[in-house]
Amino acid sequence: MSAPIRSISYGGGVQSTALLVLAAQRRIDFPLFLMANVGDDSENPATLRYVEEYARPFAAEHGVELAVLDRVKRDGTVETLLGRLTREGSRSLPIPVRMSNGAPGTRSCTADFKIKVIARELKRRGASEDDPATIGIGISVDEIHRANNRRTEPHERIEYPLLDLGLRRIDCARIIAEARLPVPPKSSCWFCPFHRPETWHDQRRDEPELFEKSCQLEELLNERRDVLGKDHVFLTRFGRPLREAIPEGVDVLPMFDEADGACDSGYCFT
Repeated sequence: MSAPIRSISYGGGVQSTALLVLAAQRRIDFPLFLMANVGDDSENPATLRYVEEYARPFAAEHGVELAVLDRVKRDGTVETLLGRLTREGSRSLPIPVRMSNGAPGTRSCTADFKIKVIARELKRRGASEDDPATIGIGISVDEIHRANNRRTEPHERIEYPLLDLGLRRIDCARIIAEARLPVPPKSSCWFCPFHRPETWHDQRRDEPELFEKSCQLEELLNERRDVLGKDHVFLTRFGRPLREAIPEGVDVLPMFDEADGACDSGYCFT
C-alpha cells in the first residue's frame, strides 16, 4: 500500500516558499509541492521567474518534488485565466472586479484555477475519500483569520504547518534568506483587483507595459458591459478607470490590505 499523499499547495510567494525550505530541511513532512499555474499569461511574471530560477532547482537539489499544474479542459487544451477573461464573446467575470461602490464582485478564479486543479491532481495520484491526501496551506500566524475559509474537497484534509510552528510572515522571509535564497515577490495575477493601491503604483512605475495591459483589460471588460447595458467594473476600489485611479509619478505610502498577496500561500482568499 502506498504512503498517504502529503502535499503543499505552492503559490510561489513568501509563505509557501518558506514551507519549501522547511520541507527541504525535513522540519515538516511534505515531500510534494503542487503549484496551480493560472497561466503563463496571467501569473505575476516575477513569480514565474522565481519558480524557474530558484524554487525548482532548490526543490530538485533537496529531493522535494515540485510540480507546476495547468488547468486542462476536457478537450486537452490548456485554459488560462486571462484567456477566459478575454475570449471572444465571453461574458465571464471570474475575477473579483470592483463594483462602482468599491465592493468586490463574485468570483470563480480561485475555485476553477487553483482548488480544482490541485484537487484533480491529488485524485490522479490516488487520493480518495477513503484515503484522503493531506494538503498543507501556507497561512502564517498573522493571517490566522484565513485558516477556516478554505473550501475542501472530499479527498483532501487540510493542515496549516506555519500555524503549527507559530511562524509569521517575517519569520518566513528569514527562513528563506537563511537558506541563501532570495525572498520571492508577492504572488498573484498581475491584474488582480485585490492589489493594494501601492502595488498598482509600483506596477505603473516599474512595469509600465504590464500596467498598460491591466488598463487595456479593464477597458475590454467595460466595452463588453456597455454592449450588455451593464454598469462599469474596475480593477481598483476607487470606482474609476485604472489610468485615473493610479496617477503617473505619484507614490503612495504602504497601507494594510489583507487581500493583497493572498496567493503567496498557494490559494487566494475564498
